[in-house]
Amino acid sequence: MEKIKIKNFFSFEDLTKRDYPRTEDVRGAFFRDVTAIIHSYPFRRLRGKTQVFFSPRNDHICTRMEHSLHVATIAATISKALELDNELAWAIGLGHDIGHPPFGHLGERIIADKLLKDSEFSHELYSYRVLTKLTNYGRGLNLTYAVLDGVLNHCGEKFEKIIDIDRTLKNLDNLLPKKYFPVTYEGCVVRMSDKIAYVGRDLEDALTLKLIQKNDIPSNILQTLGVKNSEIIDTLVNDCINTSLAVGKIAFSDSIYEAFLQLIDFNYQAIYLHPKLKIFEKNFSRVILTIYNYLMELYNTYEFSFDKYGCEKNFLALRFADYLKKMKEFYINEKEKSSLFNPVIDYIAGMTDSYAIESVQEIMLPRRFHYDLELGSILNS
Repeated sequence: MEKIKIKNFFSFEDLTKRDYPRTEDVRGAFFRDVTAIIHSYPFRRLRGKTQVFFSPRNDHICTRMEHSLHVATIAATISKALELDNELAWAIGLGHDIGHPPFGHLGERIIADKLLKDSEFSHELYSYRVLTKLTNYGRGLNLTYAVLDGVLNHCGEKFEKIIDIDRTLKNLDNLLPKKYFPVTYEGCVVRMSDKIAYVGRDLEDALTLKLIQKNDIPSNILQTLGVKNSEIIDTLVNDCINTSLAVGKIAFSDSIYEAFLQLIDFNYQAIYLHPKLKIFEKNFSRVILTIYNYLMELYNTYEFSFDKYGCEKNFLALRFADYLKKMKEFYINEKEKSSLFNPVIDYIAGMTDSYAIESVQEIMLPRRFHYDLELGSILNS
């Protein structure tokens, strides 16, 4: 079989442009982006964010950070086989979900429906916002164009058989997510790898947690793709490599793509829409709404008068005030541009699952009283 050389349309210079030019070092442009993402606070918080299953009593269930690492390694493997830039694939894979809110896609829907009143909140767009604006106190990470484009256009909820690059360089600040393909084949590979990473792993986790049984899975899926997550990944990765080399685009073969779609449909019906997961919806909605209403009341009352937040006598208010203090200049400038987002939504979207729940406890649970011997009075500790 003749192999077709897969090559990006735009020059290396175009793809490595940054908002603020800088002299590259020994790492090279894309590996520099890899290290910038890994060392960022938003990436560190991904280990405390839900992938699918909230707070399981099992340390081997996938978190959002682990998923990001899976995507990055799968994308780097495919890119290496296709003689693409595996460091670019690494960077996009690591950063693709960095803007996910707490509680997974459920948290995403709650913010869109309840806080933004049905305006779209997509983790793709929000990941771009985190990487370009919110990190480093409003300065962003100053990543390359190719990495930011790949993150913004990775869209893990569309299931294409073949993906080709977009051959137009666009202003990413004005781009709507889920409307375009990436401008690099590495970005297209990450878009495929996102699905490859989660379909088998979510199945494996559901089996581990006894949410489903092996005999629930249609036999044709098991026969075509495999039983274990490692087998499913191996089948999908090798098929993607071989098919892509044959057609000159990032693609699956007909038979594998059909089984892939069947597995995705099974996961949705048997796992993502499972009644045991739906139970959490009301609880997490209350958590996010409680925090939002509380912090919005504080922000509307005190805004940037940081010292006044201390009157609340809880860590949530103090930490939010500290966040505002560090981001004051950014939000004042953004307010003039009438942004859809506000400091409260940004703060909530950056929370881990556990911090969100602890924050509600801070708001709702009364603190213990103690007697101050020096003042001779009862204080709320």
